[in-house]
Amino acid sequence: MTNIVTSTPNSIKFVIHGEPASKANSRIHVMWGDRPGSIKSHKARSFAAEFKRQCPKLENPFTGDVEVEMTIWYASRRPDLDESLILDLLQFDKKTGTNYVIVNDRQIKRRITTWGLSPNNPRVELTVRQHEVPAYLLEIEPKTKKKASRSTKLAA
Repeated sequence: MTNIVTSTPNSIKFVIHGEPASKANSRIHVMWGDRPGSIKSHKARSFAAEFKRQCPKLENPFTGDVEVEMTIWYASRRPDLDESLILDLLQFDKKTGTNYVIVNDRQIKRRITTWGLSPNNPRVELTVRQHEVPAYLLEIEPKTKKKASRSTKLAA
């Protein structure tokens, strides 16, 4: 199977073959000595490895705000629609030092996720594009100068 990649300076579109696991519902509880913990399931770890193998590795990943549009084609109706593992995998990998598509998943300001059914070809179709947050979504108060304190006024 081929990973089709189309890109422009402002967007990239690609396909990852395989079925993602739900990040939240696929945790395995383990013990590290006397400390309890949790790890990703085997299916989630396998998908992550496959995702990293197929995902474009950009020399200059997106650094500004982005939107991610994806269709997750599942092999059955059982899995919950859950894009969280995919969004995590799009970002820079600190362990290996590998750039993928974005630097940090905090850059994602808009996401559109659609569910699809494809028993013979589970996959994720992704488009990542630059995103400008509309002004009406930015309720930022202008910074005001600090008023002089009473002790400063008395000293003058």
